[in-house]
Amino acid sequence: MTEENQSEAPFVPRADKPRFLTRVAFDSFKLPPSLLEGLKEAGFIHCTPIQAQTLPVSLSGRDVAGQAQTGTGKTAAFLVTVITRLLEAPDREPGKPAALIVAPTRELAAQIHEEACLLGKHSGLSFTQVVGGIDYQKQADQLRQGTDVVICTPGRIIDYLKQGIFKADGVRIVVIDEADRLLDLGFADDMRFILRKLPHYEKRQSLLFSATLAFRVMELTYEYMNLPEFIAVTPEDITVEGVEQSLLHVGSDNKLPLLLGLLKREEWTRLLIFVNTKSGVEWLTRKLVGNGWPAEGITGDLPQPKRFKLMEHFKDGSVKILVATDVASRGIHVEDISHVINYDIPQDPENYVHRIGRTARAGKTGRAITLACETYVFHLEPLEELLGFKIPVQWPADDWLVADQAGPVHSQRSREGRRPSDRRSPPREGRSSRPERKGRPARPVPEQKAQPETVAPEMIAPLKGEERDAPERSRDKSKRRESPPASRRDAPIQRGPGYFPGTFFGFTAPGKERTDAESETETAVDDEFPAVETETLTAAVETLPPAEAGTDSGEGTPKADKRRKRRPRRRRKRPASEDKAPQGTSVAPAVESPEGGEPIGA
Repeated sequence: MTEENQSEAPFVPRADKPRFLTRVAFDSFKLPPSLLEGLKEAGFIHCTPIQAQTLPVSLSGRDVAGQAQTGTGKTAAFLVTVITRLLEAPDREPGKPAALIVAPTRELAAQIHEEACLLGKHSGLSFTQVVGGIDYQKQADQLRQGTDVVICTPGRIIDYLKQGIFKADGVRIVVIDEADRLLDLGFADDMRFILRKLPHYEKRQSLLFSATLAFRVMELTYEYMNLPEFIAVTPEDITVEGVEQSLLHVGSDNKLPLLLGLLKREEWTRLLIFVNTKSGVEWLTRKLVGNGWPAEGITGDLPQPKRFKLMEHFKDGSVKILVATDVASRGIHVEDISHVINYDIPQDPENYVHRIGRTARAGKTGRAITLACETYVFHLEPLEELLGFKIPVQWPADDWLVADQAGPVHSQRSREGRRPSDRRSPPREGRSSRPERKGRPARPVPEQKAQPETVAPEMIAPLKGEERDAPERSRDKSKRRESPPASRRDAPIQRGPGYFPGTFFGFTAPGKERTDAESETETAVDDEFPAVETETLTAAVETLPPAEAGTDSGEGTPKADKRRKRRPRRRRKRPASEDKAPQGTSVAPAVESPEGGEPIGA
């Protein structure tokens, strides 16, 4: 912020004390003296509207479902009720959990735990925080040692319930803070599991608080609460009155330059910037740091100890600019946040209410600026329908844009998605680079045998209409088959113009007479194998023994006799009544059996 911008910007006085406090004082209720002392040390003298309407009902032991804007004192309203009810319980077992407070985020649970320790400092009650991201065994030991009030998130307390570390049978009061956010984060089934493990709703008191009471929240109250008293403070005003809202339409390419210009033009003391995605938080934080603005980013992936440490730095003023996702929109209870900038329009309209609720807390004033680009402008219409009015539009001038000096920035997520070879950084100064790995010794190359001479392709005459295609070669050299030798692969085939394939088998081509050479070849074969006369064969057969001679008629060979014997066996034997064949039929003649038995076919 330059001196010229400070002189041009109008000075807006900020309220030192809340302007919406009622005349109802805390000491007008019948509260324990130890609690009144803690309230006085915290500076709580008069009640806010939600406190003034909730305490008379909750201190009487009835269930309450309260609706109020963020930053109106809902946390103190249920903490005063819990501490008072536990101190007045005559049969309470010290060290046994008697109250359970469930919050949607770790930051909100830490804020509730901090305020509970402040208000119950002199009450003698013990408060234990049970959230994820912190030492599991340490929290389990704290629960085993005993505690009075447990402030938790759903996931971690369910683990202790299933293991039997957390005993829920002694719970007298259960508080559900930011119920709508719990359901938005997908904890509906977890909340039902927790509420079923607690004593029946008639044996305990239930308090539910939320910035908006949607239908899902109302369903939860009817199912697990005992006819709660619904208390709504100014429900027609969705947002806090002290927030000055404005909308700036800008293109995605000029979004960052406009943000850099707003940081120079606006008079801000502590700034909170909201982005829709985790990668966007990392990218924008690096951009702001590269342009000379000390910024820090907080997301759900950040380790819990680091998140707590970062929030402490933001509260004490060592960190002026905080870039966060919607996870941090609930539970950031930091005084004097002058500006909230929505770098992206939230996809859920209710998140807008909780985002801008981080400023103008406790009756103070603040400003909320929203940047509408072509990517997220489609979420503007449902947002304005929820608010019930159009957000005032402010058109930025050209001189509001400041050039980006950071250069290209890559988020950690984009680097993690690259290949390992791309993530290698050069060696640091003073350190030698990593020695190169020794390669494996080269394998000996086998000597290749000399290939025989091949015949030129033009010497091979292909058949008519025949095409020779080169075989496909495999890309994988390890899977290639060794080709046959060239002498066998490229052997010439003698084919002339009068080639006839049957010549190899001794046939003559049609329409071609035998040549003298062919006749001489046949004559030579006949001389080598002379023909045998038929009479010589007949005499040789007669000289054979009777078993090899065949039948008595001397006709045929033994194979032919066997075939004769088999044919009558296939015929069907006729009965005696059919010996006389009818007219027009023929009867097969009888054949004598070779063994001398009855004739076959008789």
